[in-house]
Amino acid sequence: MIREHKNVLLLVADDLGLYLGCYGTKGIKSPNIDALAAEGTRFTNAFASTASCSGSRSTIYTGLHTHQNGQYGLEHGWNHFQTHEHIETAPQVFNSLGFQTGIIGKVHVGPRRAYPWEVFEDSQSRDTKWVASRAAAFFDKAKETNRPFHLTIGFHDPHRDNTREGFSNDAPEVVKAGLEGPDFRVDDVEVQSFISDVPELRTELIQYYKAIWRLDKGIGWVLDALRERGLDSNTLVVFVSDNGAPFINSKTTLYEAGVQLPFIVRKPHQEPGVVNSNFVSFLDILPTAIDWVGHKDGDIKTPNTGKSPKRLGDSVLPILESSQTLSGDKWKQHVFGSHTFHEIQNYYPTRYLRTHKYKYHRNIKNRLDFPFAADLYGSISWEGIRNKDGPVMIGKRPLEAYLFRGPEELYDVEKDPEEVHNLAENENYQDILKDSREKLEAWQYETNDAWLFRDGVSATVMEDYTKLGLRLPDRFELDLKNPGTKNVDAWKPPVRK
Repeated sequence: MIREHKNVLLLVADDLGLYLGCYGTKGIKSPNIDALAAEGTRFTNAFASTASCSGSRSTIYTGLHTHQNGQYGLEHGWNHFQTHEHIETAPQVFNSLGFQTGIIGKVHVGPRRAYPWEVFEDSQSRDTKWVASRAAAFFDKAKETNRPFHLTIGFHDPHRDNTREGFSNDAPEVVKAGLEGPDFRVDDVEVQSFISDVPELRTELIQYYKAIWRLDKGIGWVLDALRERGLDSNTLVVFVSDNGAPFINSKTTLYEAGVQLPFIVRKPHQEPGVVNSNFVSFLDILPTAIDWVGHKDGDIKTPNTGKSPKRLGDSVLPILESSQTLSGDKWKQHVFGSHTFHEIQNYYPTRYLRTHKYKYHRNIKNRLDFPFAADLYGSISWEGIRNKDGPVMIGKRPLEAYLFRGPEELYDVEKDPEEVHNLAENENYQDILKDSREKLEAWQYETNDAWLFRDGVSATVMEDYTKLGLRLPDRFELDLKNPGTKNVDAWKPPVRK
């Protein structure tokens, strides 16, 4: 009987951030996603590794950071970043288990041979009725063949369209389907604290809210299709956004608005309405799916078993119904993140460590100015912000601080959630800074991060030479006043676990 199978349904929104009613955004209309949260578990400390579409999706589908899986930036067009072919991916895992695997909608990772979904319906459509109909056909096929399934749906909403302020609410297919969205007013939208309140932003937010409404309708129709076929009682449903909202100081940054995201999980017959404050990473999603279907991560034989790096994420199922923050010996209470590119011209490698109290950023190429993603630079909201009278502020952050960042940033996120007051040079926080740096670098070393830099070069790449006697100075950058190696401490690699 099909009901004996355990299935996985993964729903991925595009550039949603925390703009949902269940996450406290006022005026938004997201009743179906809110209902999913009320039936399952809503994580409040869920973090993406990176804040860019292709990169984030690759971490979800591989359980590896982008510096491990090779999807360093966007896949499409001139960018052409690709996941390494030796990396084990979700469709490989579930194909090996005999599942019907599929993806509908936005794919945005490659190459195709690294992601061998059995059903592959790559589409740019914003017609969420059509998306739901394709999901229903997928469910029907699984029932007819009596196979378990793993289905990913990549919604295109609420990503920007190719205009300066639009979100495809007037696209012909959207209008034909009656999915233009409600008539939100300027006063209905909420300007979150990460960005400055200007009229142009509110104009965009009205259109953004409509696209979120359309996404929510699609989620509702997909879940209806699942329930109507009796599959909701044996399907794990996971809902996430790939990265933060498509505005300055959010998407493409590793600040909170870019990477602290919705993560909702509904397990059949679970305790409803759980609000879970334990730290989870998007790298936990694939191990969770594997655990749900009754297997141990690492025990499944795929074509890339033994070639792909070991996944460091954990299944969240053991803590899914926990309404208490667990101690660190029972569950990890930190996450790491890794961003290198967005578009190919947007190079700004950064790594981060986030705990309940502190956020540490290592800006590896901090001598560069922080780059603008094309759609954010071209937006009318950025034009409004930069032309506002007085000093240009992006939320509570001066423009200069947004563009030019030091090699390290340390924030007390309990007191300073907008990450404005950098404590890296504060003498009272040097022990915390040193501890954060050491933990992050140990993680970089463990994950073979080529962007673990010393003296301006990759310490990871140079390790073969240091074993041959090369003296690599223990400093971030080459010191122009003292470029020699004789009178400085040499870098010593962290101890691998």
